[in-house]
Amino acid sequence: MRLIFWIIILVVVGGLAWIRLAPSDPATWNVDPQVAADQDLASGVRRSTPGNDTLYAALHRIILETPRTEVLAGSPGEGRVTYITRSQWMGFPDYTTTQLEDGRIEIYGRQRFGQSDMGTNRTRVDAWLSQLAAERGDD
Repeated sequence: MRLIFWIIILVVVGGLAWIRLAPSDPATWNVDPQVAADQDLASGVRRSTPGNDTLYAALHRIILETPRTEVLAGSPGEGRVTYITRSQWMGFPDYTTTQLEDGRIEIYGRQRFGQSDMGTNRTRVDAWLSQLAAERGDD
């Protein structure tokens, strides 16, 4: 009975370690957001808003001010950036790709693990866009 307990503990700890330490391949995640229209998905969100280089740089700054967020690949100068934002307690990674193309900023936020992000990416991306709109003067 004691052996089964320790096996279960090792499996749980191993799973949590994998969530935290799993490598993030930029080739897999830094992809075209393919935003044809705003969409709320079970595992994420797609959004599009008018933009230019100045607004794209402002969005980059806003995103980097988000706790536990870092750049995985790209840069505003390249026109595409993918960020990783980790949940506070478990460290689950969410990936957000932004792209400036043809006068539009496209954003695709999605989870890596699980079936549903329970609206986490929608809430985060919509907050970023609200902050960008406030800076733009759209209030």
